[in-house]
Amino acid sequence: MGKWGLPEESKLFRPVPLLDLRPQFSAIESEVLSVIQRVVSSQKFILGEEVEAFEREMGEYCKSNYAVGCASGSDALLLALMALGIGPGDRVLTTPYTFFATASAIARLGAVPVFADIEPDHFNVDPDQAAQAIRSGNIKAVIPVHLFGGCTDLDPTIAAPEERGIPVIEDAAQSIGSEYKGRRAGSIGAIGCFSFFPSKNLGAFGDAGLCTSNDAALAERLRSLRVHGSRVKYYHESIGINSRLDALQAAVLRVKLRYLDEWSAARQRNAELYRQLLETAGAPIVVPRPALYQTRHIYNQFVIRCERRDALRESLQQKGVGTEIYYPLPLHLQPCFAYLGYKEGDFPVSERVAKTTLALPVYPELRRDDLEYVADQISKFFRAG
Repeated sequence: MGKWGLPEESKLFRPVPLLDLRPQFSAIESEVLSVIQRVVSSQKFILGEEVEAFEREMGEYCKSNYAVGCASGSDALLLALMALGIGPGDRVLTTPYTFFATASAIARLGAVPVFADIEPDHFNVDPDQAAQAIRSGNIKAVIPVHLFGGCTDLDPTIAAPEERGIPVIEDAAQSIGSEYKGRRAGSIGAIGCFSFFPSKNLGAFGDAGLCTSNDAALAERLRSLRVHGSRVKYYHESIGINSRLDALQAAVLRVKLRYLDEWSAARQRNAELYRQLLETAGAPIVVPRPALYQTRHIYNQFVIRCERRDALRESLQQKGVGTEIYYPLPLHLQPCFAYLGYKEGDFPVSERVAKTTLALPVYPELRRDDLEYVADQISKFFRAG
């Protein structure tokens, strides 16, 4: 028997993909196909009753008064900025260590992305860095990102914007159901933005997104903007975009939403087991732990840090373990943002994290022996020198 109680032969090669959605679908296949048939039979595919029902259910789940579906998480960010009147030349503060859509939504409106560095332990924007950027620049909005399933430290992060009347948009694309001091992600700022990309904890069968808000006027503006700035057909009060949530996606998401807490709990169990296994192995890695204010972390990703990241990733790939690097190049160093004038060294924590982070498989359907295999391969890599 091996170190983790596995037969030695089973440890030679055991495919453990970063994500496999097939087991999830298999468990709910009949329910999903039934609602798809219902929508197809109705021949009502754009907005409508399915979307309205999903919006109500999501508002309740996120503990927000209003929820407005849209075509993608990227569009949710764009619509949020539009609803708040952000336009050409406006400076919007966010983090350089996040998915591209956060900053690209700002740039698409002709606004200027302004970055503040992150804190290294939880990968979210450093409140002190954010406050300093707000004091030194004419910031019109702030987008903190709840990365990898854990909330940003929001109270100090939004204190400076609130003092100046600056709206806060929560990028909760990776953190549906996560909580900050008992408050749900997306319910605290002016607008919350969610993605239902298939790899998310709550994933659609394609692209889909949603905005939440506790402000009735903002919610109404979001509804108008997603249909070309129109509230009455063929009459346009503003220039919006076409970003409607499909009824098929809403119907699928309604089924999945009923299982979301169960799936998130499984991710939490997997994360805790990883911590036990990896700390026992004694490998020179930093294992993620929730901050005290992250009262519910939902582990969209389980991201470790280590100095020999690229070599470890190659070794794990050879042993059948899927991994991913989120994110290999911070946004301030992306070629498309060269015009902003940032240079290497401007945000050292983000740059360092980009060179040392590695996401391990953590999806709900993984078995204990899958996680033990991953931990054993990591331990073997570092023991081999």
